[in-house]
Amino acid sequence: MSEEANEVVEAVDWLGRPVSCKDCPHDTMRAQERCDLGRICVRDRRSKRIDRFFANNPTLAGRYLSHPYSELRVLAAKHASVFLLTALVNDPEPDVRAMAVYRLPYNRISALKNDPDRKVRLAAAQRLEGADLVQMLNDQDYAIRRTAASRIDADLVGLAMNDIEPEVRRVVARRMPLAKLAPMMFDADPLVRYEVAQRLAPEQLDILVHDEDLRVRYAVAERGNRDALMYLKYDRDEEVQAMAISRLAALDEEGGDGPGT
Repeated sequence: MSEEANEVVEAVDWLGRPVSCKDCPHDTMRAQERCDLGRICVRDRRSKRIDRFFANNPTLAGRYLSHPYSELRVLAAKHASVFLLTALVNDPEPDVRAMAVYRLPYNRISALKNDPDRKVRLAAAQRLEGADLVQMLNDQDYAIRRTAASRIDADLVGLAMNDIEPEVRRVVARRMPLAKLAPMMFDADPLVRYEVAQRLAPEQLDILVHDEDLRVRYAVAERGNRDALMYLKYDRDEEVQAMAISRLAALDEEGGDGPGT
């Protein structure tokens, strides 16, 4: 049986006490179907039920921004007027601060790029821009640096090309302007070099025919010019060989030298 079918069976508050409509300040809403015990209830401990309540009654969310139950504050912050949220950047619960970051205007959240909690900084990296985002390229958490690298202006993404984490450098390789990408052919991580091989112009790929990783060489076989293919048709890997030979045959049939000819 689904959770929806079972929902009305249990209705307890955040302290584990049974919920009753008799002493609820919102009891008059039931006739309008704006609340429903066990399904749409701000006093219930279940997030889904609280969220439904605020979705039906967003103007009431502001009343609960200082409630002791942190999950209730998070959901209140999701629905309350943005003009009521400024104080939440100092809330003791990281989930509440993160929700504030997602909803507050840009100029109110800059300081949270230095928040002690990872999830708050990650939220900030998803919203901040410019100099604030550049600073986040130096965050101690690689997921935050990766997010910053994925959003920063492409002309600045090269600031992260020497990041210690390969996943961050892969993002850089995907976004770096082509005119600046060639040095990343020599990256220590093969998947970074693979990203580079997917983007460089065919005539720039010749040096990668010697790459130790077959995924990189295969990418060159897929995109390289005739000189690269003539070398790779003798590659030690059969799949790379086959791709190079197939491409050479196609070039001979077309009478060209490769992409762009």
